[in-house]
Formats: sequence, C-alpha cells, structure tokens
Amino acid sequence: MSNWVLDGIRTNRFVVLGRVGMDLSPDPAGCRTETATSMIVGMGGSSANIAVGICKFGGEACLVTSVSDDAIGRYCTNALQGYGVGTDHVRTIGGEYRTSLAIYESRVEDHQTVLYRNQAADFQVTRADIERVELKRFGALIAAGTVLAAEPSRDATFHALERAAAARCPIIFDIDYRPYSWPSAAVAAEVLSRAGARSNVIVGNDEEFGFMAGAMERGLEKARELARTTAAIVIYKMGERGAITLAGDEEMQTGIFPVTALKPTGAGDSFMAGLLSGIAAGLPLRDAVLRGSACAAIVVARPGCAPAMPDEADLDAFLTHHPGATTAPGGGPGEVRDT
Repeated sequence: MSNWVLDGIRTNRFVVLGRVGMDLSPDPAGCRTETATSMIVGMGGSSANIAVGICKFGGEACLVTSVSDDAIGRYCTNALQGYGVGTDHVRTIGGEYRTSLAIYESRVEDHQTVLYRNQAADFQVTRADIERVELKRFGALIAAGTVLAAEPSRDATFHALERAAAARCPIIFDIDYRPYSWPSAAVAAEVLSRAGARSNVIVGNDEEFGFMAGAMERGLEKARELARTTAAIVIYKMGERGAITLAGDEEMQTGIFPVTALKPTGAGDSFMAGLLSGIAAGLPLRDAVLRGSACAAIVVARPGCAPAMPDEADLDAFLTHHPGATTAPGGGPGEVRDT
C-alpha cells in the first residue's frame, strides 16, 4: 500500500467533487409519496453527503459544484455551511439549470424515489471551476461517478484528476453508477473505467465493478486487476455479504452490522465518510472498513441522508449497543444492499 496515499488521507482535509440537492421525504416514515400530506426537507446528493459525514467526524471538506440561482440553490448552500462544509467553490448559475430535487420514501418495501435532474446545475462545473481550487490546501480529492455522466462536468472532472495526479494528491473514487444520468451504458462503462484507472482508492459495489468489467461474474476480477495495477486500495462491497478489501498483496473480507432498515438510501455515502475518517484517525484498514460499515448501518436506520450521517458520539453509541459485525462472508437479516 502506498504510504503517500495514506498520508494524504490522514491530513483529514478533502476536496469533494459532485452534487448537492434538496431531499423531500413523506412524513411520517413508512408513508407513500402518493398519499403524503406532509414532507420533511433535508439536504442530500452523494458528494454533499460524503462531505457532511467527513465534517461530522471532525474532518475538513470543501465541495466543488454548481447550484441554481434560486431558493433551492440557496437552501443547499446554506445547509452545507450549516454542516461546516466549505462552499468557496460552490458556484451559483442562472438560466434554466436547476439544483437536483429528490423525493424518496422512508420505507424499504416498495420503496420509491423520484429524482428531478433535468438540466442539472451540478453538471455545469467547468475546467475554470477546477482551476480555482488550490489543491495544496487539501490532502486528497474525492470524486463520485455521477459527476462524469455529462458535459462539461465530465471534462472538468478528468481535468481535476490530472491536476491531482500531478500534485501527488490522492484520488478517491466512488463509482456511484446511476444509469438514469448517463446517455448509454456503453459510455458509462468506458468513462467510469477510465476514471478508475486514474484513481488511488476505489470504492464500489459488486454490480458496479461487474458493470465496469462487462459482466457481473467478472466484477471481483476487475477489482483485483485495479488493485494489482493502479490503485492502492480497492473496496468491493457485496451488500449483506460484507466487503472485500484489496490493498497491495493483502485481500481481506469483512462483514456488516445488521439493522432494521428504514430506507435503502445514503448507505454508500456514509460508508465512504466513515472509512476515510477511520483512516485519517490512524485505524488499521480493516477497522476503518468496519467503521464505514457501521456508519452505513446507522444511516439506513434513520430518516434523511445528510441529517442521518453520524458523528463520533452516534457511532460510539451504536457500537456500544450493537452485538457486532457479522463474520464474513455471511451477512444477516435486516441489512439492505448499498445503493
């Protein structure tokens, strides 16, 4: 495992590329959207959630994105600031571009999420936005795959990866494949694979690695190939079967923390924040992965996404009262597949 990659993460200062949005959820939990009479508002968006999770654990995170020049864009900027996320690189844009709006249910059975991303403002991040980021302020760069789904954000993101590599700033890549954002599966597979080959830490689930490999059954081999060639750490998540972590010559399996899930959203974002904060705190990699798994379990058992991200006290209380992680590769009832 490359020491410079770990050293960058251990600074606990991250620049995060990707979207922020407003979330609406029918209230009370369990209610269907079509019968709802009340909604809870919260902040969401995969990259914003990761940034919030890092800040809740005492790290520093700055988000690079664009938001619409309207009340929803201002809500998101205010919410980021409220969580302590840096907004120096959140650019407000006019015209017909709009900040994402998600309506999702706090229920697992027949769960429905409706996401409005037509002319998404966050896809308007440009190379000029990336050039304004002082990479020397940060120890590592985080990119979620969603930012690669459309232009000019795709070009801007690859420019960010080039700049980070030149500055020896570790690149952390959450594959985060969302089919609805992409023009085609073929484009997604090529672009995500290209980004993965440029990344030092790669996190994804078995379906995402299988997609990149061209077949589900070849996903683990794809993860192993990346670990052998370009990446210092690759984490291959398998839902209720836990995760396989590949680092150098080491390959280890870890379990999950079974919970009664309230919803199937936000787990991957919380996993990433917990993992990185664990590495930043000096935990062994296995323990950092388990910390990420515990954070994922906490979030799926709570309403909201950014509001559900745990802090250190939440995590300590959870680990104190939970019987512990399953023995890999078993799994247990109640856990949901990371989405």
